[in-house]
Amino acid sequence: MTGENGQGRAAGADGGRGADRADGGGAPGSAADVLVERRGPVLVVRLNRPRVRNALTRAMAEELARAFAELDAREELRVGVLTGTPPAFCAGMDLAAFARGERASLPDRGFGGLTERPPAKPLIAAVEGAAVGGGFEMVLACDMVVASADARFALPEVRRGLVAAAGGLLRLPRAIAPVVAMEMALTGEPIDARRAFELGLVNRVVPAGTAVAAACELGERIAAHADHAVRASKAVLARARDGELVDEYRSHRELLADIIDSPGARAGARDFVQGRSRGGG
Repeated sequence: MTGENGQGRAAGADGGRGADRADGGGAPGSAADVLVERRGPVLVVRLNRPRVRNALTRAMAEELARAFAELDAREELRVGVLTGTPPAFCAGMDLAAFARGERASLPDRGFGGLTERPPAKPLIAAVEGAAVGGGFEMVLACDMVVASADARFALPEVRRGLVAAAGGLLRLPRAIAPVVAMEMALTGEPIDARRAFELGLVNRVVPAGTAVAAACELGERIAAHADHAVRASKAVLARARDGELVDEYRSHRELLADIIDSPGARAGARDFVQGRSRGGG
């Protein structure tokens, strides 16, 4: 991967300079777990922990928040693309870290530094493989979605004794028929890319391995237009779509806080991680 001025970079406290890593083998929360690349007017932000399906840690959420702030702050950047290193887009929060008491959410920004306060500029999700749990909630916080033919989407938290607490239960019934959203949330069963397209969750379905390229092409088409017009149009549409989402988030947190912080929730996370380590996940 190459970045601005032909140099790859990893988001981090060193100002974002560093060597890209393709194996995702760094320590959890290392700068190499989030890669940032400029492609002309498009900023590509990549989750890079493929061995754990890009599961998010708190440190990764902080790196993502910095990347989204950079997108909004830099005049030459017009559109963001959020993706993950295959084989998955994102498996949600790192359950091993959650079982230890760590959250991948930031105050006033939400899960992944995104779900409660998306960037002001357009953000496109480029989904290869699974976007589940918090990963799907991040997709729902994006403005558009390009999905590969092998993509799938789910809120599987109920299967682990957890609750989708990063806005998925608020955004999903806004995006599709409430009865379908209810089925997805209460069964935890996934839908594939074609079904997501039919439901209106996905803008385009493309061949596997081409989602980022297709998302960048869409981003360049958007960037060809005046920035003030694009941002104003997004703001109006987002307000119409989300309504009083900020207030709903507040009551949402109050309603779910006892469940999320309960010993049972962490025990469910531990059981899932232990089952996965034994080959059952």
